[in-house]
Amino acid sequence: MSKVFRGFSEGKGRSTRLPAQFFSELLPEIDHLEELKVALYAIWKLERMEGNFRYLQRQDFTEDSHFMQGLGAHPSGLEAVLDDALERLVVRGMFLRVSVTLTDGNDFFYFLNSPKGRAAVEAIQLGTWRPVSMPKTVVSLDQERPNIFRLYEEHIGPLTPMIAETLRDAEQTYPADWLEDAIRIAVENNVRRWRYVDAILRSWKEEGRHEQDRQGTEKDRRRYDEGEFADFIEH
Repeated sequence: MSKVFRGFSEGKGRSTRLPAQFFSELLPEIDHLEELKVALYAIWKLERMEGNFRYLQRQDFTEDSHFMQGLGAHPSGLEAVLDDALERLVVRGMFLRVSVTLTDGNDFFYFLNSPKGRAAVEAIQLGTWRPVSMPKTVVSLDQERPNIFRLYEEHIGPLTPMIAETLRDAEQTYPADWLEDAIRIAVENNVRRWRYVDAILRSWKEEGRHEQDRQGTEKDRRRYDEGEFADFIEH
């Protein structure tokens, strides 16, 4: 059985916009699960990219192992499933596919069938613009960080209205990786209390954050367990 969804979290979370036409014209026609997954993933990924002309290549899908695992139960056949879904979306008209000659051979570029996508394909065909196959900013499902509300519920305890307000303030004050690491340190020290997490965060803000704080060495754990944070631990 697949993992049970714990529910959408409270607080600010990044959203992905879906055109109304996707629901009114595409969704009723798509009758293939993997095609739907590829379509939704493509929209999600394109929105997180930068630049006026945004496009996807085959490796933008295959390099995201988390996404690829969701396409089927047999790893050896996942790329064939992806290729079939991409072909379906091209035939359906959601994607515009164009072949571009690069220094290492030809490659397909996939554009959303939108005004900008159509303009990009036309520019390629006229020779006035040419996409370049180069490293992009990595965008993967694994990088979608859980927000502070989910982290708190999973590792500290139930969310109350008062705690929710405190967490909103913390989310505005500290970087996401600080929040994750401070909660991790609390869990490692078996101190599942927000006051302890908050003390760590305030210490980092006032005294500076050091690399060893991220690594969580035994010396650092003793510092949190026996040093200035001992008052926040119930023995």
